[in-house]
Amino acid sequence: MKDIKELLPHREPFLFVDRIEKATDEEIIGYKKFTDKEFFFKGHFPDYPVVPGVILTETLAQCGGAGISLLGTLGDSLFFLATIEKAKFRRQVRPNEEVCLKIKNLRVSSRMIKQSGKAFVGEELAAEAEWLCLVGDSK
Repeated sequence: MKDIKELLPHREPFLFVDRIEKATDEEIIGYKKFTDKEFFFKGHFPDYPVVPGVILTETLAQCGGAGISLLGTLGDSLFFLATIEKAKFRRQVRPNEEVCLKIKNLRVSSRMIKQSGKAFVGEELAAEAEWLCLVGDSK
């Protein structure tokens, strides 16, 4: 598989996908290990660090975008998050836990990407959401 930095325009400290394991027209599977060095743990929360829900949602969307990029169906386009729906947080994600991201492609066109996804730690569901990204020109 390609290096994640070839698939996403994001860079540290805002790159939240380590690798893509599978990318098909129907499903994308990727992974992110949140190490204890993540910038947000210093303030969220110092005595009990957890990954913020907004970061988990961004992680799902980045995984979806990386998978679409790997498929190559939209060329060098950029994807801009436009809506988030049905976001639910079921389990805290703590430092040094790896999250498995399972994304479903609901609709992909030259103008928009509609996806849903679930984030798991082991077998436990940590977060889920649906989102819509608008497709823009990278030039």
